[in-house]
Amino acid sequence: MGLFRQIARACFNKQQRFRFRYSLIRNLPGEYGFTLRARMLRKWFGAVGDNLKVHEGFRFRNIEKIQLGNNVNIGVDSFIQAGGGVEIGDFSILGPGVKIWTQNHASSRTDIPIQEQGAEYKPVVIGRDVWVGANAFVMPGVQLGDGCVVAAGAVVGAKKYPPYKILAGNPARVIGTRQTEPAEDTKPTDKEGSKE
Repeated sequence: MGLFRQIARACFNKQQRFRFRYSLIRNLPGEYGFTLRARMLRKWFGAVGDNLKVHEGFRFRNIEKIQLGNNVNIGVDSFIQAGGGVEIGDFSILGPGVKIWTQNHASSRTDIPIQEQGAEYKPVVIGRDVWVGANAFVMPGVQLGDGCVVAAGAVVGAKKYPPYKILAGNPARVIGTRQTEPAEDTKPTDKEGSKE
């Protein structure tokens, strides 16, 4: 099929028209860029809260399967592949270049090429007030609890991570916590009034 016929066919497809229009504003700088991207994208997300901030270069697949809470901030050049579904909670931040993936090629068979084996889908759930650092890669099936921090460049494998943990590395592992122990004088006491 010729190039012009492909373009003409795309013009009659609502999804393709949206993708073309979005490509025109995807890299606009400044406040007007934030405003235009938020206005256009909010009509296409599966769900989106208030005060969405989308930086330049954000790309996606299956936008209708992305659900965002309030005050979500998506960093420069981030990419969300949401075939398996993505949920991101209120006040969460994706740093520059973050990748979130929800599908992988099936590859268990050796008698046919991988590209002919289809895909496997697993949702990604990111809690409230989570910060995913620059260039981190979040794999299919990840569940990040509220308040987690993912270090820059981490590769987060399919696992459920408890709230307020700090993750780093490839593969990512818990290296700390954002929660602190209560001060000595605020620890609960036993029945006789002595410190535990």
